[in-house]
Amino acid sequence: MTSFYDALETRDPKDREAALMAALPAQIANAQHNSSAFAEILAGVTASAITSRAALAALPVTRKYELLERQQKYRDTDPIGGFGTLAFGREMPRVFASPGTIYEPEGTRKDYWRVARAMYAAGFRPGELIHNSFSYHFVPAGSMMESGAHALGCTVFPGGTGQTEQQVQAMAELRPAGYVGTPSFLKIIMEKAGEQGVQLASVTKALVSGEAFPPSLRDWMAERGVQGFQCYATADLGLIAYETQAREGLVLDEGVIVEIVRPGTGDPVPEGEVGELVVTTLNPDYPLIRFGTGDLSAVLPGRCPTGRTNMRIKGWMGRADQTTKVRGMFVHPGQVAAVVRRFPQISKARLIVSGEMANDQMKLVVETTETAPGLAGLLAEALREATKLRGDIEMVIPGTLPNDGKVIEDVRSYK
Repeated sequence: MTSFYDALETRDPKDREAALMAALPAQIANAQHNSSAFAEILAGVTASAITSRAALAALPVTRKYELLERQQKYRDTDPIGGFGTLAFGREMPRVFASPGTIYEPEGTRKDYWRVARAMYAAGFRPGELIHNSFSYHFVPAGSMMESGAHALGCTVFPGGTGQTEQQVQAMAELRPAGYVGTPSFLKIIMEKAGEQGVQLASVTKALVSGEAFPPSLRDWMAERGVQGFQCYATADLGLIAYETQAREGLVLDEGVIVEIVRPGTGDPVPEGEVGELVVTTLNPDYPLIRFGTGDLSAVLPGRCPTGRTNMRIKGWMGRADQTTKVRGMFVHPGQVAAVVRRFPQISKARLIVSGEMANDQMKLVVETTETAPGLAGLLAEALREATKLRGDIEMVIPGTLPNDGKVIEDVRSYK
């Protein structure tokens, strides 16, 4: 039994990067020619010239709210909003709905969502039975896991959500090797089995997603004989990253190009700095180019101790959309970024909103080594131009602001 799903996981990082960059122009051309949305978004872009991360970073970021707006705009003629390249019929056996409502197509390729890799890393192997308690209706989570399990060579029991007693009964009688679903529901199932005096000894592993999986819950499961691992996937992109036996961050999937950018911008941050995950997928059916997930994370240095050589991220670290209302006006991270761009001597900034209800106060804290007396005044003027609001300026030395991805921090009291 090998330790890796395939040889892609242990490639020389230079070879992986070369392969991803070689595939990028064709995917951009596919998006331009077969997706009406990206024909508009990437108008004027020469696909053959996008062969590096620097070139990719020059393209616009498409965020989830923009995808939703376009789907709503074109719903009468194209529910997918022009982002997909498939038509209803044999090429698109299913279409799913996520809250919003955002519709996502599913194509016919084996392991369409690329989840088999994460399952293998969690210890699942061909010939096993997997109890799948992700939802099978509306959202694609159940189908994601089932298609990955089938690609791996496993049989699936489609448990879905709810009906805890029946879930316990099915596990006890079918004796699956493991579980996929949310970690909280697995805990509920295990507790119910304990109440009923039912042994679920066959269940020794789990791949969980969809919510936080804190170490305390992981340890609780391990004490009861279940080794749980997490993966990070979305309905738009499929698998993005997965946990390994090393339990040191999440290793990126082989079928995506991931950037971490400063919230509110498309500008990549230095390695290790927290920012928004922006993903370019190589899926030709739903070719999302620089898709902003709205999730915060950071790159971990070095390689996974398991021998996998792809980049690792810390996992989910919060939401990047920090838009807030100040004195009746919406203030966005992009407005703070616009201010910073005007001053090359500023390395980092954070807008702190404080005060009590109806008495909002703003302060822009900037990291800089410059002490020129006129800089604060220029910054205050730029802040007012960008937000239409007055704010104070505080200048601090580089490294003072926390590395948590926050561009706007709301510390107001609402008592």
